[in-house]
Amino acid sequence: MRTSNRLWLDRCDRALGRVIDGGRWLALAVAALLFLQWPLRDLVQAYSREANDLAQWIFALYVCMAVPQATRAGSHLATDAFARRLSPAARARIGAAATLLAILPWTLFILIAGWPTASRSVVQLEAFPDTFNPGYFVVKAGACVLALLMLLQALIDLAKGAE
Repeated sequence: MRTSNRLWLDRCDRALGRVIDGGRWLALAVAALLFLQWPLRDLVQAYSREANDLAQWIFALYVCMAVPQATRAGSHLATDAFARRLSPAARARIGAAATLLAILPWTLFILIAGWPTASRSVVQLEAFPDTFNPGYFVVKAGACVLALLMLLQALIDLAKGAE
């Protein structure tokens, strides 16, 4: 039974990793759209605001995946000067405690508090307030997507640490 749980956990971890890894390509789209704003505004004299709005919601999706990716890679800013002196087991315990006391409550709070606003925005297909271009709902829903991905990553990390 233990090996089937481990197999299931590894599959979940790989699936989440694939979803999060896919976000890296969004950075190229954001860079291209932000670069195109000036030629669109100065040469074409149109569509620069649309490019900016599209870049904003793609960036929101990128951040949704970049934060959990940093967690997976262990590349968040940390108090390394303090943690470096600790044993790997002590660092693992601190990481588990931080997950239980900070990450899980934060993700649950964001999901509970943000869900009504995000779901209303998605149902209404809310547009950007300044330009009325579509897609602002993606930015609002992004907070819930980020929290959900972080919640899943935290649960996987805790389950792996418990083995």
